[in-house]
Amino acid sequence: MNGATNSSIKNIRPLGFQWETMDPFLFCVHHEDFYPKGNEELGPDASLEGREIGQDFRTKDGWRMYHGSKVPGFPGHPHRGFETITVVRKGMVDHSDSQGASGRYGNGDVQWMTAGKGLLHSEMFPLLESEKENPLELFQIWLNLPKSKKFVEPHFKMFWSESIPILNFEDDKNRKTKVELIAGKLNNSSAALPPPDSWAADPENEVGVWIIEMEAEAEWQLPKTKEGINRSLYFFKGEKLSLEGEDLPNYHSAEIIEGKDVTLKNGSIPSQILVLQGKAISEPVVQHGPFVMNSEEEIRQAFREYQQTQFGGWPWPEYEKVHDKKLGRFAIHGDGRKELKS
Repeated sequence: MNGATNSSIKNIRPLGFQWETMDPFLFCVHHEDFYPKGNEELGPDASLEGREIGQDFRTKDGWRMYHGSKVPGFPGHPHRGFETITVVRKGMVDHSDSQGASGRYGNGDVQWMTAGKGLLHSEMFPLLESEKENPLELFQIWLNLPKSKKFVEPHFKMFWSESIPILNFEDDKNRKTKVELIAGKLNNSSAALPPPDSWAADPENEVGVWIIEMEAEAEWQLPKTKEGINRSLYFFKGEKLSLEGEDLPNYHSAEIIEGKDVTLKNGSIPSQILVLQGKAISEPVVQHGPFVMNSEEEIRQAFREYQQTQFGGWPWPEYEKVHDKKLGRFAIHGDGRKELKS
């Protein structure tokens, strides 16, 4: 569905598995799986019969194994030339990479990883609960890097849930709206600094990643951006949302016109919305699987280098690396620096 008549929004589209994004973003995926109880290997305590193991993207019984064979998730795989922002709403992710870094994060935590010149990493979804179900919900957002930063050293930062700014608003009828700032600035509040080589590191690029939660019937004004900023709104939970009087059905997106405030009016049940915005990089984008470069030759070079070097190799005993069940949230960086959470 295209061509909304209101002058503040355009290009209303239904959302599939992989969401369309605007430059500087490459895409966004919304993972939502209702996993059963976990077994001793931290995989599902359920039969895997009838699943295409290694490539299980069909939602069967409410969940998917993705590329995992025992534990759901994405075993070791390479990236070059862009960044991944992994926003975990529910459940846990076990990270391991070719720099020897590792971590476990979730339930509101965010990992922002600059792949740069290339690395391998795995993102597994350990089912830690053996006495109850293990629901998982996360966004993986791919943010492009400009040509000048395609070959920077790999790096990641953890944004632990306790440190992510949350702004609370009330309309004139005391109905609440909450905005979680993963990236960018809203009013006088700013999110944590992104990795140093990110396109988001320059505030002039106005990169924003926000999650908005609105109570039933709440109203809130999405403040305008300066000119030249692309902004998309993804309505992923709720019933109905009105943008300046234009109805946006559930699980649809819309592009927001630059330089205009937009009033959001929620429907009769609580809603959740993802906002992605930023100044376009405006460079050629050539993507082939896990590599995003500026030319076909650079893509061929990426494949050659990966075949020759494995981007440093895989230091872990298996590509489906999961950590000890007893561990809580933590991050161990490639330089040995440790972050331990409860």
